[in-house]
Amino acid sequence: MTGIGRFRAAVIILSAAFLLYGGDAVAGYFLAHLRDGLQTRLDRPVLSPEIAGNAAILCDPLLLHRFYKERDFRPAWFDQTGISTQADALIARIRRVSGDGLRPDDYHIARIEELLSLVHDSESLVSSYDLFVDLDILLTDAFFACASNLLSGRVSPEITYIIWNGSTREADPVHLLNTAIGSFDVESTLDSMNPPHEGYRLLRTALARYREIVIGGGWPPVPAGPALKRGDRDERVPSIREHLLRTGDLELNDPADPTVFDKEFEQALRRYQKRHGILEDGVIGPVTTARLNIPAEDLVVKIILNMERWRWLPEDFGEEYIMVNIADFTLQAYRDRVVERAMRVIVGTNYRRTPIFSSVITSVILNPAWYVPATIAVEDIIPQILRNPRYLADRNIHVLESWRHDAPEIDPATVNWETYQAYNFPYLLKQDPGPLNPLGRIKFMIPNKFDVYLHDTPQKELFENIRRGFSSGCIRIEKAVDLAEFLLCEEPAWNRKTIEETIASGKRREIKLKKQVPVHLLYWTAWVDDNGQVNFREDIYERDTILSAALHEKPPGF
Repeated sequence: MTGIGRFRAAVIILSAAFLLYGGDAVAGYFLAHLRDGLQTRLDRPVLSPEIAGNAAILCDPLLLHRFYKERDFRPAWFDQTGISTQADALIARIRRVSGDGLRPDDYHIARIEELLSLVHDSESLVSSYDLFVDLDILLTDAFFACASNLLSGRVSPEITYIIWNGSTREADPVHLLNTAIGSFDVESTLDSMNPPHEGYRLLRTALARYREIVIGGGWPPVPAGPALKRGDRDERVPSIREHLLRTGDLELNDPADPTVFDKEFEQALRRYQKRHGILEDGVIGPVTTARLNIPAEDLVVKIILNMERWRWLPEDFGEEYIMVNIADFTLQAYRDRVVERAMRVIVGTNYRRTPIFSSVITSVILNPAWYVPATIAVEDIIPQILRNPRYLADRNIHVLESWRHDAPEIDPATVNWETYQAYNFPYLLKQDPGPLNPLGRIKFMIPNKFDVYLHDTPQKELFENIRRGFSSGCIRIEKAVDLAEFLLCEEPAWNRKTIEETIASGKRREIKLKKQVPVHLLYWTAWVDDNGQVNFREDIYERDTILSAALHEKPPGF
């Protein structure tokens, strides 16, 4: 018999012992006694010493007090027959939160099971009322903690992103639990707390699949050696073949010689390389070997980290929005929730990392001028000026006395450039529109505290790199005219032809959008694509490392 079954039987025995006095009276006495115990216990939110050694292990005592006070301290998980079926449902749901990348131990599961055992082993059922009270409180606290973690994340996004202005999902947990208990729907209520996005559901499935790979022993390591290509024969090929079979990149086959690098093997390797964001050359070189030697356990962790990131995001991105995946160096523009435009992007260097945030695109500027941020002016441009006094003139960069809109232009020869740092640089460097302008021919305005925006670039050759972390934080986009056309589709005066004609004129033109379009700069290192393939990317900013450490910490009070 399970712990819950033994506990329910114990309560029924207690009721039977008092049956001569009337079943309803016994049930009423039992529940009233629990009510009194709950009110007393919640005046001092510490569990009884039999369970916690007087340690305060509750996740949110204030929320518990509010919940029970609003229900006049009536127990939430007991009825006339003892522990309710909704308690069974809650415990079952907690036991399977690992499927969501969470840990059952974070929701009192061990202590709940300990309580059930203590109740069963207690010599006096009447003296076990304190344990009944603890159990009711623990179950309620577990519901609140689990619902909160499923809804908005186990940790705060600010742990890895320093400043986060994305909108997370919210719900009143007290109302949520009261409704769930009243409708006998606790388990499905918690299920509904998961992110509603298909991307999350697909990662959940991927998590189960990669855990099965781990249980099956993962995959064999690949020894270092010379690069391998199609037609080669090598003793390393069978172990790589086994790896690709387990990940689904290679269909089950039975080659005459498993050590031969054949056509099917090359095709499978290219699929693997594409999923991992590395050069699809069909060659097993150092980079591919390093990826093949990442343990399956590490990929399970990476999936869990990205499931957590989904919990930080809004309920709905809207019908039309732009998504930038910084770790993948890509941009996708959605209309009617379908990708309409996709392109490569360049993101910030590891020194000047692109921040993660959500905002809106408010306008499109054709032939923009570049107003150089003070940090870039001091760290990048001044060293060039000191080496070449004509650097500014050659690039049509003007020096303005300040950032005031009416600031006069000054002669750069009168400036003692060596005396300035970013904190005391008083001037504004302004570069005219043109082929040398680092913003290219189009700039997309995004109100944000980081002074980051999307823009074109004259350095088109950089898009051919697999790793594209070259900017000072802004997002350089591969197909700026395509994105402008996407954003201006509801502007009758603007189409691809008029956009290109205005660019060719060299005249600055700002077009304010009638309908501002949401833009999300995010950081995905694991996701499932439209073909059902699990993709993994390198943690270019070491944000996975920080998030993983935060998730492995115990919650407050544990």
